[in-house]
Amino acid sequence: MFPRKRYVITLPGGRTLTLGERTLVMGILNVTPDSFAELTARLDPARAADDALAMEAAGADIIDIGGESTRPGAEPIDAEEELRRVLPVVRALGSQASVPISIDTYKASVATAALGEGASIVNDISALRYDPGLGGVVARHGAALILMHNRGRSRDMYREARYGSVTREIVEELRGAIEAAENGGVARARLLVDPGLGFAKQAPHSFEALARLDSLAGLDRPIVVGPSRKSFLTRAIGEVPPQARDWGTAGAVAAAVLAGAHVVRVHAVAEMVQVVRVADEIRTAALAHRVD
Repeated sequence: MFPRKRYVITLPGGRTLTLGERTLVMGILNVTPDSFAELTARLDPARAADDALAMEAAGADIIDIGGESTRPGAEPIDAEEELRRVLPVVRALGSQASVPISIDTYKASVATAALGEGASIVNDISALRYDPGLGGVVARHGAALILMHNRGRSRDMYREARYGSVTREIVEELRGAIEAAENGGVARARLLVDPGLGFAKQAPHSFEALARLDSLAGLDRPIVVGPSRKSFLTRAIGEVPPQARDWGTAGAVAAAVLAGAHVVRVHAVAEMVQVVRVADEIRTAALAHRVD
């Protein structure tokens, strides 16, 4: 276990996001008809906004709104449909939520509209590879940008799950994404990185990436980890449906915190807040008695 570096990211509107003092919890708010992780589609904007506010009340530090399923095998949707789903929710939360709002999109046009309605973070599963114009949008708005490691598109990403050294290749490819973001005008100080558990990775790759999370520390950017209800967990817990994977998620979340994650992205906010708080206390105790 190593000390976790502290970062302060400036967001639009003069708000700041402090990372490293404690682990932040990002609540996942899917507004899609085909989310892999939830039984009931959250398509009514008023209900979605209420759910987001309930996540905030349960301890979420960030709300991440997504309007397109990016699970392996998913078909893409156009920007107009994605905007129809997410924009009313972003608009409602922009005036009601007190925590930062993240938009989970890889499309420049969707990010532009969401940032204009109060979002302050863009969570891009493609690390700027799908839409090169996204970097300029983020830069112009002074937003934060999460760069997630991935290969290929949702429908064929498992074909890209070939690695000589998964941790080394994740680090190298994220380093390239950081460089591309900076070349596109995004300040390095506004970038976060995500190893992309489950994306273009077989289960052993995801477990190794989680176990070697400390390898990302050399990138000198805050680390976001999203293990919640993903299929790689079934290698350990058996073939259970996504909604029954919260105990497995809890194990992965605790491991991520102990390994140095700054943010964990989860569905079951209230339950995972407890996991994070306990893991943070363990980190604090371990580092207080660390012998070099």
